[in-house]
Amino acid sequence: MRTRARALGLISALALTGGAFAAVPAEASQSAETPTRTPECQGDWLPATPTSEDVMSGQLSFLDRPAVKIGAKINWKLDPYKSRSWQMVFQSLRWMGRLVADYETTGKQAYLTRATEIAKDWVEKNPYGGRSTNKFAWSDHPTSLRAPALVCLSRYVPDAWLKNSLAVHAKLLADPRLYKAGHNHGLDQDIGLLRIGCRYNQKGWKDLALSRMVKSMKLDIDSEGSLREQAPRYAIYVHDRLRVATDTIKDCGLKVPDDLAKRWDGLPKHISAATQPNGYMVPLGDGAPDVQPAGFAHSSETVQVFKAGYVFGRTAWGDPQSAYYSIRFGPGLKFHGHEDHLGVTYYAQGRDVLTEAGFHSYENTPYRRWTMTPEAHNIPVVVGKPFHGRTPTSLVRRSIGKDRQSFTLTDKAYGVSRTRAVLVNHDQDVMAVLDTTDGGKVRNLWHFDPSLKVYSNGGGRVVVGEGSWRATLVQLALPSCKPIGGQKVVRGQTNPYQGWISPAYMKKVAAPAVISPAASPLLTIVVPGTAKPEVSCSGRSVIVHTSDGPTSFKISGSDLV
Repeated sequence: MRTRARALGLISALALTGGAFAAVPAEASQSAETPTRTPECQGDWLPATPTSEDVMSGQLSFLDRPAVKIGAKINWKLDPYKSRSWQMVFQSLRWMGRLVADYETTGKQAYLTRATEIAKDWVEKNPYGGRSTNKFAWSDHPTSLRAPALVCLSRYVPDAWLKNSLAVHAKLLADPRLYKAGHNHGLDQDIGLLRIGCRYNQKGWKDLALSRMVKSMKLDIDSEGSLREQAPRYAIYVHDRLRVATDTIKDCGLKVPDDLAKRWDGLPKHISAATQPNGYMVPLGDGAPDVQPAGFAHSSETVQVFKAGYVFGRTAWGDPQSAYYSIRFGPGLKFHGHEDHLGVTYYAQGRDVLTEAGFHSYENTPYRRWTMTPEAHNIPVVVGKPFHGRTPTSLVRRSIGKDRQSFTLTDKAYGVSRTRAVLVNHDQDVMAVLDTTDGGKVRNLWHFDPSLKVYSNGGGRVVVGEGSWRATLVQLALPSCKPIGGQKVVRGQTNPYQGWISPAYMKKVAAPAVISPAASPLLTIVVPGTAKPEVSCSGRSVIVHTSDGPTSFKISGSDLV
């Protein structure tokens, strides 16, 4: 590490003689008394909090956590919440960049002075490879986010310490061994490198950043506009960062590549499809249910199947009472995904019914690890078989009609075939799920929204509700089509974890989870709007009486039609 640090120190020294950087443009040394708004310091890259006044008073609030007092002399190893995420934001120095941006708009010299003090102190206390350097200081994400903040400061501070540090940043951002291709971190690395390359007119860095960006985003966003990071929430982040990237490309006098523009244009369809009728995103992967997208165009289709591994369906657009569901399949777990294959969610009659444990944080805690397991999702488990993570799941059948859709999915996540058929009926709201396996028996798990209370459990039926509204989960053993009892309702259990939902970052609340008895095949029917749905069978047909009248479907092998 120290050998690399010395090498990078030589690269930094070259910056002073023009070896790594071209001559600094004259505007870098312009008078601090006459600031002008610059592309480097203005734009969407800046965080909204903390404000400049917060920073000046030494109060830093990140990630909705209470503010931390840092004082005039900053401890760069500060970790008040024992949180990697907090440290990442702290080390990124974007909060320092807020001062420079506001200096440009207000002319307050004190903002620039304090920003310079903060940045210089960070550079002096955190040399790359230094023994006392914070361990997160030079991780890929804080490094990439810090680079634009330092570039912004360089418009007003032409000093050697800052140029040298930017040279080190550029070297690391350009290092292929540290690059996160096909990931939002890689996009941020490209933005940081491009900003430095443009600031100092380094063609090699500019060309590398732009070419990598195109290749990386083609890996991260497929031709259908789906983000491959397995958490739809991150599609919003990548869309926002691609806007910053295109602004940076234009500021640099370069042309935005067509492939990059196409990938950016495709994301809104994916984002809107993953947004429930209440305006909040369905909490898949590292995504909490408090994410509320705004202003994204949507497809005219009410049911959309993305090859990246998502089915999103709704009754209608623009109607908060619309039914909505999601189904997961596709490639094995990666990046921000969870082990949620074959999992479903269900929104009906203006409320969440079936949801997921969701996203709590990135901290390596037992609870965080549980939220990523199959048991934190609405999935079938093959009894007595070990789970094999990162197993892909295939969508083998689909039937999409206006008032009814059905899908069949299969994989070998437990070493044997497990198959799930999902049918959603509209008008008379019903979700039916058939779970089968060739390896014995399955049991499944159903996570209800925390707002719902369990009112009864018996005879193969669990009734949940809020106020006067009710929904019923019915489970039948096949081929007898008789109710199968023994459902266990768990709420707020910690050993092992079960019966929890994370409504927002670093929060969790107890919520009812139903663990079924073991059977195969196992038919589960969810009927919103009633506590007493009549369910009967005739041959392979199942008749369900909902609050809006009867509906029926058929069982055909391992499919529902």
